[in-house]
Amino acid sequence: MEYNIQIAGFKSKVDNVGDLIAATKDMGLNCTTQLLNAQGIAGRDHIMHATIHAIQAFHRKENIAQDLGLEICVRASGQRQISQAINLLGIKEGNLDTCAVLVGCNNNLMDELGDILGQRDDSVLEPDYEILKKMYPISDLEIQTFGSVSRVLMERTALLILES
Repeated sequence: MEYNIQIAGFKSKVDNVGDLIAATKDMGLNCTTQLLNAQGIAGRDHIMHATIHAIQAFHRKENIAQDLGLEICVRASGQRQISQAINLLGIKEGNLDTCAVLVGCNNNLMDELGDILGQRDDSVLEPDYEILKKMYPISDLEIQTFGSVSRVLMERTALLILES
């Protein structure tokens, strides 16, 4: 089964989270849209891995959240608790590096989404390992075992399957 998964980074200024969410819904994208704090994303592979796991969880009927976008947040954060996932990766007010994930959109709508989110800048998806180590309490032993912070977070995503 093939899904059109699009990922992009943005330099955003969020004045009101509710207004931002309403604006994305008003676009009428007719697909799943998830906005995340890019500081908590360990690169494009991490968020793609989490998105695929979220889609698979829905197919297996082992999803944690009732919404695919929220399931992407849960899987990317490696948290079973939705509130903890939102605390880690949720959009907050102020200047923010944003990771946008679109699933099932018929065409590339990132430019249109950029009108709401701000300047597109995929470099915000590049991992800052010191920030990630603090956000997710990652030990040096875990990094040595899995080879990188990104791999640690992808492993935590995979482990959510075993805990279901």
